[in-house]
Amino acid sequence: DEQTCAIVKPDAIEHAALVEAAIHREDQLEIVQRETLTWTPQTAEAFYAEHHGKPFYATLVGFMTSGPIQVMTLAGPGAIGAWRGLAGPTNSERARQVAPTSLRARFGTDGTHNAVHGSDSPAAAAREINIAYQ
Repeated sequence: DEQTCAIVKPDAIEHAALVEAAIHREDQLEIVQRETLTWTPQTAEAFYAEHHGKPFYATLVGFMTSGPIQVMTLAGPGAIGAWRGLAGPTNSERARQVAPTSLRARFGTDGTHNAVHGSDSPAAAAREINIAYQ
């Protein structure tokens, strides 16, 4: 089975139970590991290393270390696509227009404060799962 790294971000942590309920309703997704923790700046910087140097990088690291997050490893056939489908478009405002029942439409604010994270490829999932629980 494919695995993906799913994160409930600080802006949506109060809705973590609702996010989990949405996952449980998806036949092809199973939560195989779950932990609520607060990232250090070092962990957030490592996790988002691909964005280093981009204008939003410091804001993203600051946001992701601003409070608790819930890190989950999800598994199942097509887990990456299934979770990304549940999450909806990256920008929460766009999500409200085109995917109003998605997690980002329901719980996100904008492009950074967008409720959840999902890996975009098997390679990213493996790397992110390795870092996210630190």
